Amino acid sequence: MKKYNKSRFKTARKWLIFWTLFIGIGAVAGAVGMFADPTGKAMGMDAMLPYFQKLPFAEVLFSDLLFSGIALLIVNGLTNLTAAALLIAGKKQGITLGGIFGVTLMLWICIQFYAFPLNFMSAIYFFFGLAQAATGYAAGVFCRQENFEVNEEDYRNIGTDVRRLVVYFSRMRYVKKLALEEADRIGADMCEIKADELTEGTAGFWWCGRYGMHRWEMPIKEIPAALSDYEHVTICSPIWVFEIAAPVRAFCAQASGSIKEADYIIVHYNRGRYENAAEEMDRVLGIKHTKFRSICCRQGRYKEV
Repeated sequence: MKKYNKSRFKTARKWLIFWTLFIGIGAVAGAVGMFADPTGKAMGMDAMLPYFQKLPFAEVLFSDLLFSGIALLIVNGLTNLTAAALLIAGKKQGITLGGIFGVTLMLWICIQFYAFPLNFMSAIYFFFGLAQAATGYAAGVFCRQENFEVNEEDYRNIGTDVRRLVVYFSRMRYVKKLALEEADRIGADMCEIKADELTEGTAGFWWCGRYGMHRWEMPIKEIPAALSDYEHVTICSPIWVFEIAAPVRAFCAQASGSIKEADYIIVHYNRGRYENAAEEMDRVLGIKHTKFRSICCRQGRYKEV
């Protein structure tokens, strides 16, 4: 598993290790207590035994707490400790298992909701399971995002046609990969739009969202390419809050009157077409696009809409 010094994945992984250890150690301790005193008197749990009688095979399995201890040890104890060990060892399987065992805990608590009167401990542990499952999901998403790699050396046809240019902005490298593929396909030069504002990480995500909500232009660095020298320009943009990304909006404003002909590649998470993004770029650039591609991208998996 690739390591990152500063990343959302690293933070989510630490929290997932905490949840798996917290739940796992607690479950093992509870199971040991049940094994030591199956009657439940030592832990004050003997009053709960009558509630088990509504469960299947109660006379055989729930005459005391021995079976409950075994189930607790296996379902919530050893499983979570195994996930914690995998996470600490840097194995991707730990992420998946950590999230799954959060769901397992919620299902365990649902059985308690059915068998026992509503109580604080069951409710709080249901929340713990939900938090663990959500953390596992987040860790998985962040891991895939941060391990998504693009090797520019794989695209050897870029720059063979000096009449064409591909311009792109990309936070997570998803748009960059599509831009590289398009430039390699048509032999175009490439130019990256670089923002002067924070765009990376969690803070960058929310900062970009602020620009997206207000439909602002985000300050960008000077574009090194002479746009008027190219016969055709392909503009690749992600979607921010249902519109083109703020750095691309700023680029279009600066490029107005300099681009002769253009087509657009729009990349987004939802499955809409986002033709409004193409219409906005046409309006700002003062041209009519020749082609428009709308591509749904979810953690590096692409599907043209």
